Amino acid sequence: MNTPEPVRIDRRAAIKWMMAAGAGAALLGPRSLLGAPGTAPAHGYGTDPATTKPYSPGDIWPLVLSGAQRREVAALSDVILPAEGGAPSASSVGVTDFIDEWASAPYPDNVEDGRVITAGLAWLEAESVRRHGAVFADLGDAQRLGLCEEMSKDAPEGSAHEAISKFFRLFRNLVCTGYYSTPVGMKDLGYVGNVPLARFEGPPPELVAKLGLADEVRW
Repeated sequence: MNTPEPVRIDRRAAIKWMMAAGAGAALLGPRSLLGAPGTAPAHGYGTDPATTKPYSPGDIWPLVLSGAQRREVAALSDVILPAEGGAPSASSVGVTDFIDEWASAPYPDNVEDGRVITAGLAWLEAESVRRHGAVFADLGDAQRLGLCEEMSKDAPEGSAHEAISKFFRLFRNLVCTGYYSTPVGMKDLGYVGNVPLARFEGPPPELVAKLGLADEVRW
């Protein structure tokens, strides 16, 4: 691994394969209302937002990340999914807003994720300044990649590195979920679902033959 660029290409390809196999799984599962970080638990779920109405970030609940934290989120997101070929970077398609909304949501799992994210960003900023004299968002590509490679290493339970390893796994998953939930991300992934068809011609014959299903499929 002599230069950052090959790592980025391999990582993006691996992420696309992973998301193609399990797209949307991270969004499943019920959550119950708790309350914003640092507040007493709320009772009940309240009223669902109108799904046909457009919302801006912060309309549904207050956002907790500061401007400096959002800069770090954008920079780290773009190390994980940089602009490449015809695909834009993660931050350019709204992943920063997605992560801010996620960390700010008043549900139990989100409240816990918010603590992990803010603690991880604090570590990242402190380590960037200690090692390189600047915050992560102002570092060069090689310096950013070096810190990410360290955070990505698995850590034994109870070790000093466990918290930052957990942060990076969570953050990486959120970047992928946010990015590949957008129309741009779906196009990059090659996802063609949710498109109305005038008629369905059946599966491609060459695919049926390749899978050995010719006896099971009838047109």
